[in-house]
Amino acid sequence: MNEITLLAIAIAVAMDASAVSIAAGATLKRNILYYGIRAALFFGFFQGGMALAGYLVGEAGSVLIASFDHWVAFILLLLIGGKMCYESFQGEGHERDAGITSLFTLTILAIATSIDALAVGATFSLLNVEIIPAVILIGVVTFAGSIAGIWAGRKFGGYLGDRIELIGGVILIIIGIRILVDGLFL
Repeated sequence: MNEITLLAIAIAVAMDASAVSIAAGATLKRNILYYGIRAALFFGFFQGGMALAGYLVGEAGSVLIASFDHWVAFILLLLIGGKMCYESFQGEGHERDAGITSLFTLTILAIATSIDALAVGATFSLLNVEIIPAVILIGVVTFAGSIAGIWAGRKFGGYLGDRIELIGGVILIIIGIRILVDGLFL
């Protein structure tokens, strides 16, 4: 696999984390630099880690994961997205930061947005891709995309008004549905 193809794959698997980062950046109220970098590190680490895990499982037999990975991602994103939508209607006094200030929620988001990297890693094992450079590239691209997403959310999120968390929740639900549909029909 050539470097351009690998970069395109890294960008593709980073898109979900970037979308979540946009919503998070628009709603962060405090310690933006800290939470933004922490989220980007989590997303990058989990994308690379899941690709490596997928590769290792692919070496052992990717059929085990492929049969239900889309359901796991769908359920996790539906729960987090639904929670964000619900919280968007809680009123002004309720401080919200798109979930990334909570270590638990950030971890769930990082896992949910990196499920597709698991499948990519399994595919890499079938194609005999050198996994260490691929994992590093996926992690770095995801980190950069997440930082860019946080920045874009901070810069342009104000234009969306008080309902950015609702929009972010809907985006997560749509991503979950897309992952489920891809897993069921592709």
